[in-house]
Amino acid sequence: MITSLQNPRVKQAVRLRKRSERDEAGLLLIEGYRELKRALDNHVQPEALFYCTELFQGTNEPTLMKQAEAAGAELIPCSAAVFHKMAYRDRPEGLLALAPQVHIPLESLQVPEHPLLLLAEHIEKPGNLGTMLRSADAAGVHAVIVCDRCTDINNPNVVRASIGALFTLPVVDASSQAVKQWLQERDIQVVAATPHTDRDYTAIDYAKGTAILVGAEQVGLSDFWMNEADGQVRIPMLGQCDSLNVAAAATILLYEAVRQRRLAATP
Repeated sequence: MITSLQNPRVKQAVRLRKRSERDEAGLLLIEGYRELKRALDNHVQPEALFYCTELFQGTNEPTLMKQAEAAGAELIPCSAAVFHKMAYRDRPEGLLALAPQVHIPLESLQVPEHPLLLLAEHIEKPGNLGTMLRSADAAGVHAVIVCDRCTDINNPNVVRASIGALFTLPVVDASSQAVKQWLQERDIQVVAATPHTDRDYTAIDYAKGTAILVGAEQVGLSDFWMNEADGQVRIPMLGQCDSLNVAAAATILLYEAVRQRRLAATP
């Protein structure tokens, strides 16, 4: 059992909170039972799993640890003090894995005919990106494409906010220019969410191949995407606020697409 806060492996785990350290090591952190289970259920192979039985929240952790070990993880017991040093949650659950980063090249992304995609440009906050991944998974989105990223898709808070959805669907990081060409080659329309239009978000056909596009929290979409999008839509704001949180807006648009696609599939 690791009991020293100065243990090199503990220091490595702490360093992985920084993007530069994650990129250099090619690793990310997965903390929490649900997050780790979703990763393992989707064939992620952790290198190591730190655990602290004092912090376990239930009785299923030993089974999950066996699943992690079967996937190739080294199981490393540690004291509560050591785990608290490595954890980034306020109330850690006693499970923290080191696993390979998520990197899916755009050119290798395979989607069905008439896919539903979510595009996210310049998203600044890991929590917002993670929430959008969770909504995308719930809505059955075929892939999420992060354009010209600001936040790292392998950020621990993306994993946390997505409740592990980072591992349940393809998540691609690419430039806007490359994404636009990729979409054109597949005849996928881009529907941009913006307050600067009169078209209601329900007044467009999402049943065909569609990429729903949302932009940065503060400034919205870039001029590039505002000009290149095939259509622009707005969500009516009936109160005093003039906009929604970007993750909330993405969820509303995704479920309008789900509604239309379910109606189109009904005999």
